Amino acid sequence: MNQTDTRKESLEYNKLQKRLRRNVGNAIIDYNMIEENDVVMACMSGGKDSFAMLDILLNLKKVAPIHFDVVAVNLDQKQPGFPEHILPDYFERLNIPYYIVDKDTYSVVKEKIPEGKTTCGLCSRLRRGTLYSFAERIGATKIALGHHLDDIVETLFLNIFHGARMKAMPPKLRSDDGRNVVIRPLTYCREKDLIAYAEHKAFPIIPCNLCGSQENLQRQAIKAMLSEWDKKEPGRVESVFKSIQNVSPSQLADRNLFDFVNLPLEREGEREEYAFTEATVSSSNIDKALYIDVTNL
Repeated sequence: MNQTDTRKESLEYNKLQKRLRRNVGNAIIDYNMIEENDVVMACMSGGKDSFAMLDILLNLKKVAPIHFDVVAVNLDQKQPGFPEHILPDYFERLNIPYYIVDKDTYSVVKEKIPEGKTTCGLCSRLRRGTLYSFAERIGATKIALGHHLDDIVETLFLNIFHGARMKAMPPKLRSDDGRNVVIRPLTYCREKDLIAYAEHKAFPIIPCNLCGSQENLQRQAIKAMLSEWDKKEPGRVESVFKSIQNVSPSQLADRNLFDFVNLPLEREGEREEYAFTEATVSSSNIDKALYIDVTNL
């Protein structure tokens, strides 16, 4: 690689790094994800997203106008072949506080789920319960997960197509019992940026297929659809994400979100001018005397 190429690569990386940090910073501000003296438990799976999230949070911690602490936590689910040394070695090199939590959810999932069926649902519930309880144990006030913008949009379509629900992943979530708050600092980040960032930083990424479960074909189909959209119409995925930030309940059909039953006419007083000139009637077989005056009904 010649000097020109090296300089260009360096400039591209600097732009990428600034973009990711800006996106994370904006998401934190927009949703008040991190507050003064928070203890943020960064959940580390060993994938590119959690590595990037931890890296960016640690950098923001240095320049943020508030004080907060970050503790890295990995849940070792005892999957066969899981390289147990990688994450502790990485955390030690960074000289940051961390916990490796041992919980054999792998055996539970294998016992409960028939061979060939996807294990992701049960695995996720077991993992969530363990992390929630551990966050309380160590006094963590926020639980940070590495889901990004693409994950959120994919989940939206998964729920629409396969669950008949308009539901995605919120940037910030309080658990049902109110005892934990989950945040997703990568909410505004695109996956392609995180891939490029991970490659440049050379994170010691752990493969995500160690559990041997079937790939979630539904999610992969959605991912392929969004990838095709990205190629044909750049910006469409971001537009879909923005739509879940600009919800108009009266323009949907959820009777729990909007009162469609009680919508009385309100024609008292002067009305605002409509954005067009009133039409002229050219012909009619209705006598004006038959018009109903509803003003005082």
